[in-house]
Amino acid sequence: MSLTKKQKQVYDYICDYLQSEGFSPTQTEIQENFGFKSLGSVQDYIRYLKSAGYLQSDANSVRGLTPVSTSQIDSSVIDIPLHGNVAAGNPIEAIEGTEMISIPSSMVSTGNHFALSVSGHSMIDDGIFDGDLIIVKEKNTATNGETVIATVNNEATVKRYYKRSNCIELHPANSSMKPIIINDGDFQIKGILVGLYRSY
Repeated sequence: MSLTKKQKQVYDYICDYLQSEGFSPTQTEIQENFGFKSLGSVQDYIRYLKSAGYLQSDANSVRGLTPVSTSQIDSSVIDIPLHGNVAAGNPIEAIEGTEMISIPSSMVSTGNHFALSVSGHSMIDDGIFDGDLIIVKEKNTATNGETVIATVNNEATVKRYYKRSNCIELHPANSSMKPIIINDGDFQIKGILVGLYRSY
């Protein structure tokens, strides 16, 4: 499967670091090397690479990242629904569709998954660009910091989720944009981001 340019750079950095140092880099070292603004961005890249079968990790070790030989990567594909557009910007109306898309089976785990086409630029610091396809696991709950697909008054958006004591904040990954603050109204989490699929 194809990786984005930045995903490939992160993967290559981990491989090169392991080869030269004899152990894998920490998330902080990856963050510093690429100048990411938060560890959350590093964790998203690691999650993408793991879901695509390029990395394995040991949760008990800060240097537990292990590249998987490309010969070991599962080349089989599955079909999942393509449900239309989701906004990486201000919420837009979600478009339900019946089209299917084929993706590598290594990108998904148990549970139901679907794909959405991204519209907008609010998640560019996380490597999610206008026109990208994102892979979503159906789920109606999330933990703080996870990237979610949510509906706000029946309009869909993709953002980082944070539950506060008196409101919900949906944060963009774009320093020029402000969070969406939800005090009331119709809010639902539709799923969490588990992968990004881009063809060249």
